[in-house]
Amino acid sequence: MMRASFCGARGLSTAARRVLITRGPDGVAEVQLSRGDKMNALDMDMFRAIAGAARELADDRSVKAVVLHGEGKAFCAGLDVKSVTGGLQAKANMEELLHRPEGALSNLAQDVCYLWRRVPAPVIAATQGVCFGGGFQIALGADLRIAAPTCKFSIMEAKWGLIPDMGATVVLPELVPKDVALELTLTGRVFDASEALKLGLVTRLADDPLQEARRLAKEIAARSPDSAAAAKRLMHATYAGADDGRALHIETELQKRLLGGWNQLASAAKGLGAPSLLQPGFAQRSAAWSEEADDEAEQELRAMLDGKAVAQSA
Repeated sequence: MMRASFCGARGLSTAARRVLITRGPDGVAEVQLSRGDKMNALDMDMFRAIAGAARELADDRSVKAVVLHGEGKAFCAGLDVKSVTGGLQAKANMEELLHRPEGALSNLAQDVCYLWRRVPAPVIAATQGVCFGGGFQIALGADLRIAAPTCKFSIMEAKWGLIPDMGATVVLPELVPKDVALELTLTGRVFDASEALKLGLVTRLADDPLQEARRLAKEIAARSPDSAAAAKRLMHATYAGADDGRALHIETELQKRLLGGWNQLASAAKGLGAPSLLQPGFAQRSAAWSEEADDEAEQELRAMLDGKAVAQSA
C-alpha cells in the first residue's frame, strides 16, 4: 500500500503543501514538487518543504531509493522572483535563504540541492518541460537524472545578474569541465535534453522519464540498501578532486563496513543461486549510513589527511 503525505512549511494550509512524499512497500519513495500551476517555481514555502522532505527521507531507514519529480508540465522553472524578491518580505526572505546555521555546510537556498546528496539512498530526478535555474540545481543534486527528450535546461541566474548559488559549485565539477560550466553560467542560455546528455548533465533520455525513473528505482531497491548507501558515499567522497591515496582508503573502509553484514550476506546468497526459500530478505538500511555517521566518517577522513589520529569511542 502506498503512503502519501505533504511536507509543508506552515501547518496544513493549502499554500504550504508544496511537496508530496509517497512511500511504497518496495522501499521506493517519491517526492513530487506540487506547485504545478506555477511550473513548480520556487517560493519560500517550496524551499522549506523541499529541504524538509530531504531531511525526512534521510532519517527514514526504510527508504531504498527516491524518485524526485515535478507536478504537471515542468520539473521546476526556477526561482519565483516576484514572490521571493518582491514586496515587504524581500529582505527577510533573502536573509532566510542565505543564512547558514552554525555548524551547517549549506544554507536554505543550497539545502534544496545539497541535502539530496546526504540521503543515504540513490535519488533519481525525472525532468520534463523546463528545468531552469534553481530547478536545474535541484536536479543536479540528485544522483541520477532521467530527462524527457523535449526537456529544456538552463543555468539561468545570469539573466538576473546573479551566479548559481544553490549547490552548483559542488555538483558541476563532478559532471562537466570548468570551461563548459563557465560557458553555461556566463550565457544562461537554454539548451535541450540531447545537449544535456552529450555534456553529461543528464544520465539518459526517456519518452516517459517518470516511468523510467520508477523502473530504475525499483531495480535498485531490490538490492542491498547498505551497498547502495556505501556506493553513493564512495562516489561522492572520491569522484572529483580526491587523491589516489584518499580514494583507495575510503574504498577499503566502506567495504569493511559492508562485509559480513546481514544485507551483504543476503546479497551473496542470492548471487550464489541459493533456493528462493533459503534466501534471506534484506533488512532496513544500517544506522551506519545515517547523516550523523556520514559526518563522523568525514571527520575521520579529514583527520587522516592531516596526519592526525582520531580517538575511537569505547
